[in-house]
Amino acid sequence: MSESGTTGASYAAAGVDIEAGDRAVELMKDWVRKSTRPEVVGGLGGFAGLFDASALKRYERPLLASATDGAGTKVDVARQMGVYDSIGHDLVAMVMDDIVVCGAEPLFMTDYICVGKVHPERVAQIVKGIAEGCVLAGCALVGGETAEHPGLLGPDDFDVAGAGTGVVEADRVLGADRIRTGDAVIAMASSGLHSNGYSLVRHVVFDRAGLSLDREIPEFGRTLGEELLEPTKIYSLDCLALTRTTEVHAFSHITGGGLAGNLARVVPDGLHASIDRSSWTPGPVFELVGRAGDVARSELEKTLNMGVGMVAVVPRDSVDIALATLADRGVDAWLAGEVTERGDRSEAVALTGDYAG
Repeated sequence: MSESGTTGASYAAAGVDIEAGDRAVELMKDWVRKSTRPEVVGGLGGFAGLFDASALKRYERPLLASATDGAGTKVDVARQMGVYDSIGHDLVAMVMDDIVVCGAEPLFMTDYICVGKVHPERVAQIVKGIAEGCVLAGCALVGGETAEHPGLLGPDDFDVAGAGTGVVEADRVLGADRIRTGDAVIAMASSGLHSNGYSLVRHVVFDRAGLSLDREIPEFGRTLGEELLEPTKIYSLDCLALTRTTEVHAFSHITGGGLAGNLARVVPDGLHASIDRSSWTPGPVFELVGRAGDVARSELEKTLNMGVGMVAVVPRDSVDIALATLADRGVDAWLAGEVTERGDRSEAVALTGDYAG
């Protein structure tokens, strides 16, 4: 063991800057405070986040719903752009919109940020985005971890992940067992690519088409990079509002696997959901990816959301009030299909017709 003052090995010499980590924590505290709920106990800095579970006493049989996810390779676009706050919205959406699908109210979330080198201001910007996303989802950011991994990640490289918890009354859990023949499928518009399929998107626009992030794309009215970093829409509070105003049988969060693949997860055996492509026009970013990479429509549809970020399955007589509720909340939504008997069809979900426009 080296005596004090010698040039022996140290954590700092190995590339870990504890002081920078401490500064990052100080910079993020104000943002975390803004994403709280009355049930949160204590503040940032403890070994664990505390949430007062006595708030669940109002439930007869509360079920906790949990989910974990990341923002995928979209983080590489954020790194190249030098924009770090929007990726936090993506993270919250990926986690909390999975939780709300079963009808659960989002309660709290924790994050994990892994970096090659701690740049305090960058880390604080990431946490700022996560905190803002939590406000939009109605949950609290109760804690997290920032890990510095020199030697494994480059100085500017980073990744994010998160875990969330929600609660739902046992007899109000939504899902396949509630869906019936004649139900209507309501689509809610995505804000763009969201946070899925970026391995394909990056391969197409960068490797095949040779486009740069600062390239102005007339169809977008902005640069390619700005379009690719458009934050994922967070639907949690919109979905909960829908459950309060009308009967909802199921939700489906449209992520990796596309519209058909994700909706199939809530369509019960013996039933079939038919989705009419002519009921909407996918945004120009989907057309660009398809054209630039000569990507078949079937490949696009099983990889990207094609303009639909969330789906609600409701009784046919609930369509008008459901659409009105979403419109009042500023959510672009439309009747996209219906549920019928499967008959001799092999698939649970089929997309029919051609896209409008």
